[in-house]
Amino acid sequence: MLKVTLHKNGQIYQDEVQENANLVVRAGIRQFPYPNLSYRCGMGKCATCACKILDGADHLPAPNWKEKKQLGSRLDEGYRLVCQLWLTHDIELTQDVEPVHHADASA
Repeated sequence: MLKVTLHKNGQIYQDEVQENANLVVRAGIRQFPYPNLSYRCGMGKCATCACKILDGADHLPAPNWKEKKQLGSRLDEGYRLVCQLWLTHDIELTQDVEPVHHADASA
């Protein structure tokens, strides 16, 4: 079992999940981190599930093209799209910020 710690709105939520768990999939079927994790599409298109990784980032795969497109320079700040991550190690993350949206080319 893997330990997941989610910081959200000044609260800390912690539980264990099976290896290869996806937190957005779990929240979608009303398992931890439901109802505390914000998410929407689950496909890397909206960035609603963006979280800053506080610990455990070294065990995550390199960002995929969806994360690069949605997060841009925020990747350098430690943000990842949780819907794109299948966990293999303990992780600590925060979602205390507004959802990250990619820059609109027309702006």
